[in-house]
This record gives sequence, structure tokens and C-alpha cells, in this order.
Amino acid sequence: MSNATPLNGKADGVGQKKEDERGVCESQERGKGEVRDDLIRNSMHILSNKDQMLGMPQFGLRDNLIKCELLKNEDAYTYIQNYSFFLGTYNVNGQNPKESLSPWLASTATPPDFYLVGFQELDLSKEAFLFNDTPKELEWMQAVSKSLHPDAKYAFVKLVRLVGIMLLFYVKVEHVAHISEMESETVGTGVMGRMGNKGAVAIRFQFHNSDICVVNSHLAAHTDEFERRNQDFKDICRRIQFRQEDPSLPPLTIMKHNVVLWLGDLNYRLSDLEVDHVKELIAKKEFETLCNHDQLKRQMDEEVVFVGFTEGEIDFQPTYKYDTGSDQWDTSEKCRVPAWCDRILWRGKAIKQLNYQSHMTLKTSDHKPVSSLLEIGIKLVDDESYKRTFEEIVRRIDRLENDCIPSVSLSQREFVFEHVKFMQHQAQTVRVHNDGQVPCQFEFIQKLDEPFYCKPWLTANPCKGFLAQGGSVDIVLEVFVNRSTAPELNSGQQQLEDILVLHLERGKDYFISITGSYLPSCFGSSLATLCLLREPIQEMPLDTVRELSMKSKSQASDPETDKPQEIPKELWMMVDHLFRCAKKQEDLFQQPGLHSEFEEIRDCLDTGSLDTLPGSNHSVAEALLMFLDALPEPVIPFSFYQQCLDISADSSQCRQIISILPQCHRNVFNYLTAFLQELLKHSANNRLDATILVSIFAGLLLRLPTNQDPTEKRKVKEFFQHFLVQMPSDRDFHDKSPQ
Repeated sequence: MSNATPLNGKADGVGQKKEDERGVCESQERGKGEVRDDLIRNSMHILSNKDQMLGMPQFGLRDNLIKCELLKNEDAYTYIQNYSFFLGTYNVNGQNPKESLSPWLASTATPPDFYLVGFQELDLSKEAFLFNDTPKELEWMQAVSKSLHPDAKYAFVKLVRLVGIMLLFYVKVEHVAHISEMESETVGTGVMGRMGNKGAVAIRFQFHNSDICVVNSHLAAHTDEFERRNQDFKDICRRIQFRQEDPSLPPLTIMKHNVVLWLGDLNYRLSDLEVDHVKELIAKKEFETLCNHDQLKRQMDEEVVFVGFTEGEIDFQPTYKYDTGSDQWDTSEKCRVPAWCDRILWRGKAIKQLNYQSHMTLKTSDHKPVSSLLEIGIKLVDDESYKRTFEEIVRRIDRLENDCIPSVSLSQREFVFEHVKFMQHQAQTVRVHNDGQVPCQFEFIQKLDEPFYCKPWLTANPCKGFLAQGGSVDIVLEVFVNRSTAPELNSGQQQLEDILVLHLERGKDYFISITGSYLPSCFGSSLATLCLLREPIQEMPLDTVRELSMKSKSQASDPETDKPQEIPKELWMMVDHLFRCAKKQEDLFQQPGLHSEFEEIRDCLDTGSLDTLPGSNHSVAEALLMFLDALPEPVIPFSFYQQCLDISADSSQCRQIISILPQCHRNVFNYLTAFLQELLKHSANNRLDATILVSIFAGLLLRLPTNQDPTEKRKVKEFFQHFLVQMPSDRDFHDKSPQ
């Protein structure tokens, strides 16, 4: 019998609550999940008098003043009490649970207060990858519930999953009432930063008066891909943002929490050692020598990743890779070098590790599970001290509230961003200093007739906040041009120009000027425009690019002087590179490349600086996908979308529609499908099949500007599937290559 109970007091459910817009899967039936979340959200994490005083909607600036002062003086009314946290990580290699997990989860002498258990590769099937749905979620959840420490009763709090990455959260029932403000998020770091075969899931919550964030991640594989793992870590930290209960507050990032617990298959390997030498050192238990070659240790020492994090001493043998069902090192043809892929780290104060170990008795997977028992000092509120502090703050604020008008000074009022490029961040900082006599609240506000406070290529972080008297804040102004904003900048319809209005509550407005220069790119330019460009886009005068862009839209080009190419030369360079170098590349279009290499590829295409593309095959493949994704009008134009869906089941009608596309769009479609058919001839090497290619390309070639519903997505895939089955009439790829 399980000793874990859902927070609503009922037995474990079997349904799933799915939040499609956030990519989060939560176990249990929808109704049960909502009850459980309500119990967590409504529980008091500190004394009720503070909740009542600060939770009233009529509080505005005064409320924020009090909250800010309470936070500054937290040490005056809180004390530290230790709680035990069991953290576990297990890459299960797509297997079903075949043995009890008690040797792993119930390995501590006394029952821990918290369980945070992470899995990777929960399900390796195509269905899980394509639809984020798997029956193994429930199977592994039940296996965990049955294997928790038998000497305590636990409440099941939360489940969050992204494809095969799952995080389960249990807590002793007596602690439930002190958990609040819980949120979960997921981030895929696979190809184009979206696909969820790699990435992270995270849960944040407040326990008493401490903020805690737990991350379970599965980073990029392969020994030589440590830079990609570094990039994955940084992407996860940047992209995971938790909404706050107060919608006026900006979202919380991972590093904004008192305590961060990070676990998972981080995939860092051992460098510069042959497999036999590694096994020899393991046999001698010379783990310290091995750790000197550990990529994660090296990257942390160089402060490239996990800055501020701590990992305990590793005194257990590597947890990867074993023959499934045994303790035998990998005997396959690849004969992987053993490595500590599975890791647990932490960040924060008052944290002590009591145990860090692997669990060799479990043999279900080619990995061994790992656990860490942490003793974490949690801030609890002292009733009397809190009351005294609160009353003193209120009296002090009463004295401050007079006729003084808030004012600030800015370190700079004008900012220029030079040579901005597609998908390349540029940031500058403005320091705002409160030089007035009272605390102030600031916010960037909308200008007249504009929907947001800034243009879509610009952000200010934080965009609102509170400044104590004499305090300062650094606001990061970031310019970033993506697929949404590039088309109008490429065509000259928009410029990098904006005015930010910084508003002080009860005070005046301050104006910040933003200007810049954008370097046009083939990414975000239309197929018709690119077919008219004889030279790389940055080698042509801006006025010429804009003129040709207008001609391509109006179809008013002169057939003699503006004879278009069959397909864009930039597209040809990427596809030709992949055809020559990557037909047999394993996991092509499924393993992401490096962003630094994408930037080199982009610059090469935009300037014509090189005859051959730089970067790995995976980086070129991802660049091709990004090129298609950034097209302002997809390969199959928007106007044909509904017609394609209506006849998606009829192969001959689907082909008929392609025959009436505008010429450059038809050429590109035929060229790409011929290339994909060629890849399928080498599926034994590249491990691609029609289902995978359809899932990757269909939504790029046939799409709408808005999100598609599940029925539309199914029909889009059905439509494109017809073209990956080669017909007798299909020409060979070489025949479709442009001259």
C-alpha cells in the first residue's frame, strides 16, 4: 500500500490535468488537481495578521512600502529551523518500473520532511515526443508513492512533466499547511529551443517564510557537447519564469529564490581519458582523480555554469553507462566511457548535505539513481517579534507620508544599439536612483494609442518596482530581434526607435530614448524578396533591399531586370551542405546545435563571407529550421492554409494545390520535400523516419500566424505526410537542385 496521499485526502487519481499553453502535465483528475492546488495556494505561510494586513486589495503604494520594509527587516522577526529534503534523480531509459524503489527512496535512517524526485527519459517513444503523452507517468508515480519512507505519512503535492522529464513533490502531511505560492514551469531546449526531448521542469513554492525552487533538467548528450550543455543551463535559467500571485509583479526567475535545488541528468562527461583507464581508476576507487576530468567540475571552476551552486563530494562510482539489468559497464559497440551524468546541486544559505550517494541495487536502467539528503534552514516567523516589527514600520511610514513628491535621477537618458542582428541579444543598463525624500514606486507605462510600454523588440527588466529612499536599481534595456519582429525591420517598414516613459506614482514622468541600427538578414525575409536578391542581403544597399521587398509584395517586378532565382541562394547553401555532409548524420534535426555556431552561419549567409558554411551539421540543420520558421509568409502561403486542411486526406488533391502555389514557393516546397525523401533513404544511419520528419517540418511549411488547435495540427501532418512517400512522378533530388 502507498503511504502517500493526495492533498485532497483521496486515493491517487489516474487522469491528467494538462495545461497546453504552458506545456505542463499534472497528475490526477482535473477536479482533484484543482482542489489540491487550492489547498496549497490558500494555506498560510506566515502569521494570519500579516496576511490580512498585506493581502487587502485596497493597499497600493503603502502596501508595497510595508512589504519592502518587512523584507529588509526579516531577520528581526524570523528564526531558522532545519528540515530534511530528500532529492532524487533517475534516468530510467524509457523502461517500466520493474523493481521496488525503496532501496533508493527509503534509504535514509529517518523519514525526510520533503521528497523531490526527478526522472529523465521516462518514455522514449515517438508518441511521447510528439504528443507529450505517456502512460508511464502514472506507472512511475505509483512506484514512487509505494516506496517512500514507511515511518511517515506523505501528501502528494505536485507533478510536472515535459515529455520524459518529470518531477514529483511529496511532503509530510503535517507540513502541508505551511506551503503556499506554488507554481510550475517547463522549458524545452531541444531543436529551436522548443522540442522537449531535452530541457527542464521546475516547481517553486514558499515554505513558511522561505522561497524554494526545484529544477529537474536533462541537458544535451555526447561527450564533446559540453558547450551545448552550458548553453542549455543558461537557457533554462533565462526562460523559466514563474508568475506571481500579484499580477502586477514581474515573474520570478530561478535565481530569485532563497533556496535553489537542481537535479537531473546533466550529461557532463569525463574528458581526456580512455575508457579502460577510467574503469581502472574506478576499480581502485580513485574518484578524486576522476573528478579532475569531470566536465561539470571544470566548467564550475571556470565559473561558466552553476555559479554560486555547491555539489557535495562524490565518493561513489559513475552512474552511467551500464548494461540494462546489470552492474556491468556498457558492452555495446559504442562502449561508452563511464561518467557521473546524474547530479544534485544546491544554492542558498543554511544548507548542509547529510548524504550523497548512488544506488547500485537498482538495475532497471542503464543509469543508476542518485540521492542527496539535505538539511535546510527554513525561516519561520516569531509572532510577537513580527507584530512589533510591523507596527514600528507602519509608524515610520506614517511619518514619511507628507507632501514630499517622489523623484529619481537616471544615469543616462539616451541609448544607441549599433549593428543589431537577428536572434542576437544586446543589452545596456540604466541606473535609477531615488534622490527624493520618500520611497517611490516606478513603472514603465504605455504611450498614447500603443498597446505596450515598448516596441516588441525591446524589453526593460524590471519594468516596475519599488525604491526605498536613497536606493538604486539597475534596469536592463535589452534589444532582441526574433522571427516576429525581423520581417518589418528587414523590409524597412520599422526602425529601431522607441521612447520609454518611466512613471513615478505621485511623481513625474521621465523619458528614455532608444535608437539603433539593424543589419538586415535573410532570416525573416520573404522567399519572394530573397529570390530577387542577387547578392547577400548585407552586401546590397538598404534602399535596394527595401525596393525589392516592395516589388516582391506588389508583384510589379520587371521580368527582364528582376528575373528571380528559382529558390533563395541562402536556402540552397544550407540544404546543399546537409545533403553533402549530413545525409547519414545520427539524430539530424533532433539534436540542437550551438547558438554561437548559428550566429556564424547567419553571418555567412547574410554577408557571403565564406563559400562553405561553418559549424556542425546539427547547427546547420537547426539554422534551416529557424529560416523556415522566420519566413513572414510560410512556404505554403497563408491563403492556401484552409484549403490544404480541407483536402488533407486526398493525396492527389494535396499535390494539385502545390502545383498552383506561387512559383518560388512551389520551387522551395518541391526542393525541400525531395531533400527529405533523400534523407529517408539513409534512415538506417540517421535514424529518421517519415513520422519524425513530418512532426518537425509540417508545422513550419503549413501554418497560420496564430496557434493551431489539435485537429488542425493533425490535418497539417496528414497533408505533409503525402509528400514524404515518393511517387513515381517525383524527380530525383539532383533534378530539383537549382542551377
